[in-house]
Amino acid sequence: MKILSIQSAVAHGHVGNSAAVFPLQRIGVEVIPVHTVNFSNHTGYGAWRGPVMSAADVRDVITGVEERGVFPQIDVVLSGYQGGAGIADVIVDAVRRVKAANPSAVYACDPVMGNARSGCFVAPEIPELLRDRVVPAADIITPNQFELGYLTSTEPSTLESTLASADLARAMGPATVLVTSVERPDREEGTIEMLVVDDAGAWIVRTPLLPFKANGSGDVTTALFTAHYRDTGDAAVSLERTASSIYDLIEATHRSGERELRIVEAQDTFADPRMQFTAERVR
Repeated sequence: MKILSIQSAVAHGHVGNSAAVFPLQRIGVEVIPVHTVNFSNHTGYGAWRGPVMSAADVRDVITGVEERGVFPQIDVVLSGYQGGAGIADVIVDAVRRVKAANPSAVYACDPVMGNARSGCFVAPEIPELLRDRVVPAADIITPNQFELGYLTSTEPSTLESTLASADLARAMGPATVLVTSVERPDREEGTIEMLVVDDAGAWIVRTPLLPFKANGSGDVTTALFTAHYRDTGDAAVSLERTASSIYDLIEATHRSGERELRIVEAQDTFADPRMQFTAERVR
């Protein structure tokens, strides 16, 4: 499998491509990373250095890859944090060109906007661009519960309302919706869930909620789920594998006392997940 991954990059720590590339490589995926920003560190520190890549520069890098004859080999285009507003059109155009070269390729979009605790943390024009231009071009999207609500102008909270919002998102274009950071009011205390919906049904998986904010964990989640789903075509199995790997990654990070994800330390959980969580069919 070969994935063209268009995301942010940081020198220190693990978010965007700096979070997604190594776990994908560890499970045997060839990754072509294209960076939308090149920062010293993620913005959660409150200060950072480095450039936001211009849309023209991102397009040039992608065109250079195309000129090497690689597009027919690409199975997945993956996008995350987009940086500047012009990147949306570059990504959609890249998806169109990759699919022209390989009609079986799919596009997986993590519509990064924000979360329920922090609100939106991207440029004001990005959420609308994601909703109106990028998400309709995607085959797979991986919003958190907050982002799902924005995309669909709803307020998902219960299982029923989250399923309904996922259906609205699927009606926008994507066949598969993975909802992360699902926090239902009636869930078991001390847990957090992920929900996936595709043509075959809907499944939810529950894991313990660790008292730790792990920047970049969503980027790893999207990367692993997309690769497993592309490989197996089975949403439930892909959800279980992903949940197992992500929980062990976050647990290892929390245990270390470090702020940045322990991606290298936890690498075996990507290649050989413990499969300690079971996805429950909910539809």
